[in-house]
Amino acid sequence: MLRNDPKQYSFHSVLYDKIPENHILKVISTVVDFSFINILLEDTYCKEFGRPAKEPEMMCKLLFLQHLYNLSDEKIRMEASLNLAYMYFIGINPEDSLPDKSLLSKFRKHRLGDDTLDDILTEMVRQCVEKGILKGSSVSLDATHIMANTIKKTPERLMKHLARMIIYTYEKETEQQIENLPEVPNYKEIADHREAKAVMQSYLEEVIELVEKQTTDNEELTNQWIQKAKDIIYDPKFINQKGIRSIVDEDARVGRKSKTQSFFGYKTEIMMTTDERIITSVRTADGSNVDGSHTKEMLDQTQKGGVKVKEVYGDKAYFRKPILDEVQAIEAKPFIPVSSTVYRVDEEEFSYNKDADEWQCSQGNTTVKKKHFTSKRKDGVREGYKYYFDIKQCKECPLHDLCAKNTARRILTVGMNTAEFYEMSQYQKTEEFKEKYKKRASIEGENAELKRFHGLSRARGYGLLSVSKQSKLAAIAVNIKRIAAIVSA
Repeated sequence: MLRNDPKQYSFHSVLYDKIPENHILKVISTVVDFSFINILLEDTYCKEFGRPAKEPEMMCKLLFLQHLYNLSDEKIRMEASLNLAYMYFIGINPEDSLPDKSLLSKFRKHRLGDDTLDDILTEMVRQCVEKGILKGSSVSLDATHIMANTIKKTPERLMKHLARMIIYTYEKETEQQIENLPEVPNYKEIADHREAKAVMQSYLEEVIELVEKQTTDNEELTNQWIQKAKDIIYDPKFINQKGIRSIVDEDARVGRKSKTQSFFGYKTEIMMTTDERIITSVRTADGSNVDGSHTKEMLDQTQKGGVKVKEVYGDKAYFRKPILDEVQAIEAKPFIPVSSTVYRVDEEEFSYNKDADEWQCSQGNTTVKKKHFTSKRKDGVREGYKYYFDIKQCKECPLHDLCAKNTARRILTVGMNTAEFYEMSQYQKTEEFKEKYKKRASIEGENAELKRFHGLSRARGYGLLSVSKQSKLAAIAVNIKRIAAIVSA
């Protein structure tokens, strides 16, 4: 049952006068009103029955402090029972007791939803806009990786563990030993990696077949492990080492930091205002996720907070047609460098005239004809245009044999959006763009702060939902710091 305790401090609350007026927690308490949290979470509690519950606002504030100072559940409880500034922030009297650490864990897992954290983040931004703390109209978008809270296993080792879990679960449920179990292969002695995977898959399939013959519907856990093992080993991504790599954390995936570096875990994208550096939206996905997959919903959440977005900054990973369209749909201007993976025109060799819709080569020859084409490829259908240069000029050109090779004239093949991307590339060479784009650098510092000081370099728990909550709580903690700094300046 959710109770509404009176906010009347006891005689001992005079101790709070010892807290400096410019302390971060005292400042943020005067700027952001967190009482809306009780309304957000009131439907998760029974209104008439049960023991009186701890206020959701107080529980959330404990979580904010935990991520603000990067503390464990046990440590935050101990610190909050000793630190006057902590007590003042969470709204208790110095002599009041705090909830047990297990209650904090239960609240985070069962009461505090992922969507609720979005609402809290949005409301904080809205209050900052309303009070004139947040005035900017430009946002930056970037992604950072989070290491999983477990190790990455090879397919061979994972199949060995699956077989072990099936055997262990069956014997525990039935209290019987399995007879005629095959010997566990020593896959480490097999030099050929493909052969090692095939051997371990054969062993696991043999274990599954043997146990299935002895199980009934009563062995629910055993049947669940058998089904899970089948789902894993018959997924093509698993054998290619792109699927599940841990039984402990089934949502974590292998992703890439660069062409030569990989990581195992999750990827979190943040959107923040470039001037005030206040985070407006956070989205988390597995490590293999493509940057920019949540751009639209992140822009929507930012606007919901009252930010009037006029400029969007990002790195080359965000230079894709769908993302550019989403930015332009809200009448904002994208400041995203052209990516060579989607725009492959040698600008030293070719230039484009938008008004005439024609290309010109370095020798002055211009295109005279344009045709639309579609072609089937292994990765799908490619669509674009073919521009034909003047055949007479091509034949007279001294570079004809080098340029046109075995054809009478040069044909330039481009994608559907190449002309549009060309215009963007020309603007990005201007001093205006270069000066504006310097704003994006601030988000790199925000990512570093989240990872170094607020525990976002590694997941605290397991699973996508847990890591998503961790990312949003860390973002709220960073916002608390930033808002207090702006107000105190």
